Amino acid sequence: MTHAPTTRPRVVLVGPMGAGKSTVAAIVGDAWGLPVRDTDTDIEAAEGRTIAEIFVDSGEQHFRALEAAAVAEALATHEGVLALGGGAVLDPTTRSLLDGHRVVFLRVGLSEAVKRVGLGVGRPLLLGNVRSRIKALLDERTPVYEAVATLVVDTDERTPDEVAAQVMEELA
Repeated sequence: MTHAPTTRPRVVLVGPMGAGKSTVAAIVGDAWGLPVRDTDTDIEAAEGRTIAEIFVDSGEQHFRALEAAAVAEALATHEGVLALGGGAVLDPTTRSLLDGHRVVFLRVGLSEAVKRVGLGVGRPLLLGNVRSRIKALLDERTPVYEAVATLVVDTDERTPDEVAAQVMEELA
């Protein structure tokens, strides 16, 4: 059953690392005159350390709990453009909370994601073979992104401005 949150982000951006969620969120927020939030940034600010440090010091499970709480809080209180961390949609409660929101999946292909992410410095899930880790993450998460999305926008070989323009046009 779809619920209609009383306070809701105008749009929620989801997708894997390298999809351009934070960049596109900033462009859309600026164009629409809306505040922009990124749950990864919220977590880092609240914890006083980077996502990578949280993973190393406290483990992925601890980070995922922080992430679920940050997403729930942002969905309940933020009225602008919201970008979620790449793995946020893995949490079943988060997926349930996204129901009823306008969720845009910024889809990125493997080679484009590898180019954009580079060597994965500061990305704890990419330790080891970056290309094979990104492929595994895309394989695991793409069906989940598609399931929560109300709109899918391809980002390969497109600038953030082009992607943002399509998001705004489709949601106008």
